[in-house]
Amino acid sequence: MIHKYLPRIKHYNSGNFFLMAGPCVIENENMPFEIAERLVDITNRLEIPFIFKASYQKANRSKLSSFTGIGNEKALKILKKIGKDFDVPVVTDIHTQSEAYTAAKFVDVLQIPAFLCRQTDLLVAAAKTGKVVNIKKGQFMSAESMMYAVQKVRDSGNNNILLTDRGTMFGYQDLVVDFRSIPEMQKFGTPVIMDCTHSLQQPNQDKGVTGGKPELISTIAKAAIAVGADGLFIETHPKPEIAKSDGANMLKLDYLEDLLVQLVKIRKAVTY
Repeated sequence: MIHKYLPRIKHYNSGNFFLMAGPCVIENENMPFEIAERLVDITNRLEIPFIFKASYQKANRSKLSSFTGIGNEKALKILKKIGKDFDVPVVTDIHTQSEAYTAAKFVDVLQIPAFLCRQTDLLVAAAKTGKVVNIKKGQFMSAESMMYAVQKVRDSGNNNILLTDRGTMFGYQDLVVDFRSIPEMQKFGTPVIMDCTHSLQQPNQDKGVTGGKPELISTIAKAAIAVGADGLFIETHPKPEIAKSDGANMLKLDYLEDLLVQLVKIRKAVTY
């Protein structure tokens, strides 16, 4: 199903789920290319449709001193080069109307952050670029209520829509995943993705740095595939412990292939 949104994506006839994966943010010039090379190699061998992801800037940080990026234009050019060099679609998140028009020149998919999924002007601006729009479900919203975000994009003339679940707030410092959200949002006629890393965040920590439970990434991913998710979103890094953003909930890159092998087996078991 994903191929009708991204015609140049590979392996869409394999029957596998698709994967959005990459680092949280562009940290420097070399790291994203090293990660992309590994991810392209793994997904090609496993015949998994792949979209490279990374933020070019991080606007939603707890502290003013937190790392936000290496410069917007510099990071966007890196994303565009990754897409060209590896011949893969690329996704990045946007936060304002003007960012929608700017980022659309460099990437294939514009992602609407969960906290901004109700922002009408942002959704409309993203829709009008003609790019694929990936809307993350707000942590504060039900799956059913996401139909209105989808409709805003459709009413703006764009039917190329993806939806991503990234958990629901459970108290002040935790999230839970309601796997009923996947089939509920699929009713809107859009592919549905499970964000296996951000759904394990522990936000609002008193030190101003978001925590996480990366040891449960495989649990979330396996359950999502078992209930029929169309795709998975996984942030990954060679050394999450030194990552400049969201290291507490990222998957170590060396662990990704083994997890994907298991997930492909689950996909086959529930599909055939």
